[in-house]
Amino acid sequence: MTHLDELETTSVHILREAYANFKNLGMLWSMGKDSTVLLWLTQKAFFGHVPFPLIHIDTHYKIPEMIEYRDRLTREWHLPMVIGSNEDALENKQTFPDGNVDRITCCSLLKTEALRRTLNGEGRRLRYNHNRQRYEEEPNPGSFTGVIVGARADEEGSRSKERYFSPRDKQNEWNIGEQPPEFWNQFKTDFAPGTNVRIHPLLDWTELNIWEYIEQENIPTVSLYYDQGEGKRYRSLGCYPCTFPVESSARNVREIIEELKTGKFSHIAERDGRAQDKDDGGGLETLRREGYM
Repeated sequence: MTHLDELETTSVHILREAYANFKNLGMLWSMGKDSTVLLWLTQKAFFGHVPFPLIHIDTHYKIPEMIEYRDRLTREWHLPMVIGSNEDALENKQTFPDGNVDRITCCSLLKTEALRRTLNGEGRRLRYNHNRQRYEEEPNPGSFTGVIVGARADEEGSRSKERYFSPRDKQNEWNIGEQPPEFWNQFKTDFAPGTNVRIHPLLDWTELNIWEYIEQENIPTVSLYYDQGEGKRYRSLGCYPCTFPVESSARNVREIIEELKTGKFSHIAERDGRAQDKDDGGGLETLRREGYM
């Protein structure tokens, strides 16, 4: 087996363990490269079927191509898609683009709070109706007991402290000191009632592994990851007011792989273009403790 084969096998095992042990399970899909690889692995794990809803937390400030990509794949792959958002904050213009709050507060409201409400069975929830080819509001069926996330340990400092199965409290807050130990392939999947568990099948993957797997499997991605002739591209995707490209001439997957192998970005964090990270002291510790993805 190649290293990619081993990573794939472990991720598929984690996905199946999650499905077997958590009754109300969902998976976050941001339309970025990592969560799309996770979606691809899920289809492999369940023989082309996605047996739990995909959850997209829509801040209403995503780059338009990301939303187009989401809706196209939802239709073409017949995905069980659910969208959650913090309508109160949007209606009251409690956002950074409106100039009423700072970036960290904006993320807390549009991402963390919207995620908390969606996972706890609160707030507005839309599900894609494949027969009518549109999103429709639906009654919220209740809280999720587990949510699968495409976080990688090498992507950002606080994520290196995660476990494959990481418990959150009833408010989805993260206590790093209370995470269970994980030895080899032994995972704790039995938690106290009311615990929300984050599952991380990609924890040991690297940025290079992700792109190598995208090339191997020919996984479609948004064009934002590639240079369109201006000498710039995105390494990490988020809301357009707070996400910026890096200097790069890589125009396709193979060129990104070669670029990463040269070590061009070895001293530049993958999320360097995400302004909220810098506002949080260079990491996501504050936001993630509160329940951020």
